Amino acid sequence: MSTSKATFAAGCFWGVEEWFRKTPGVVDTRVGYIGGATDKPTYRQVCVGDTGHAEAVEVTFDPAEISYEALCDVFWQLHDPTTVDRQGPDVGSQYRSSIFVHDEAQRAAAEASKERIQKKITRPVVTLIEGPATFWEAEDYHQQYIAKTGRPSCHLGNPYLA
Repeated sequence: MSTSKATFAAGCFWGVEEWFRKTPGVVDTRVGYIGGATDKPTYRQVCVGDTGHAEAVEVTFDPAEISYEALCDVFWQLHDPTTVDRQGPDVGSQYRSSIFVHDEAQRAAAEASKERIQKKITRPVVTLIEGPATFWEAEDYHQQYIAKTGRPSCHLGNPYLA
């Protein structure tokens, strides 16, 4: 099986990871930090907000089972892409809406996906298309946090999609 990677930031990474982890065709997920200036940032550093990193989910997927474009469709469903540096009560640049691309093919697909979602939403979509960038894996206790703890998911959902 040949796999590929996709990286998405859509607010608190716990719920985003859980959603992607349950998506058919996704082989693995891990949460972490991406898009900042500090090497090997910690959760505490990212929460302070001065590293520039976003909380993100790196998705390993089987392109024979799910396309990158379909993963982008999932991304749009699980958060509000019209708020700058905010998802629900979570505020700060670490909660920004971003797609971190791994290559130019992903960049083109992400841009096209953003254009399609903008046609469905009246408010401006503020999602950034960033990368490639170094992904720093978060501390172990954050990995599959919802599955481990049984706690309810962070807020999820795009209020503009029916």
